[in-house]
Amino acid sequence: MPKILRVELTSDQEHEVRERLRARDLAPGSRLRLECIRLMGRGLTVPAVANLLECNDVTVRGAVHRFEAGGFNALADAPRCGRPASVTREDREALAVLLDESARQGRTWTAAALCDWLAAERGVRVSAAWLTELLHRDGFRWKRTRDTLRHKADPVLQQAARARLEDLRLYGWTRTRA
Repeated sequence: MPKILRVELTSDQEHEVRERLRARDLAPGSRLRLECIRLMGRGLTVPAVANLLECNDVTVRGAVHRFEAGGFNALADAPRCGRPASVTREDREALAVLLDESARQGRTWTAAALCDWLAAERGVRVSAAWLTELLHRDGFRWKRTRDTLRHKADPVLQQAARARLEDLRLYGWTRTRA
């Protein structure tokens, strides 16, 4: 039979749990472990917390043991293996500012042009496909632009060109067989 775990939080610790849970950039694993500690601090049992959070009892117990061993800092995710991200949060924020300003000015960008801008301005090399994925994650949406310049043409010049074309047409011209 597993040992019954209890977590007793002081009012300062309860406040800190709430503050940490409000963070927008909190990793999902860290959020789950903080929720485990918050619910255990309210007196729930391990199976009840696991049921509420839809996770395994072992996950809840692991969060409690990590908290007891190292406090709130021990609940953070461990560093991941692999290459670090080439496009940082600051790069993505700079892109967002650029795209917002461009939208106000009526300028459009292609993914390839944005990649070139990132390389020139920020020194970051990234493929257009991956940049497109990152922009989608950040909530940017776009549609294919039209291949026409009709909306930029002067209506007076267009009308004059139509009139000249009408004058050049051959009316009543028939083809004879030779």
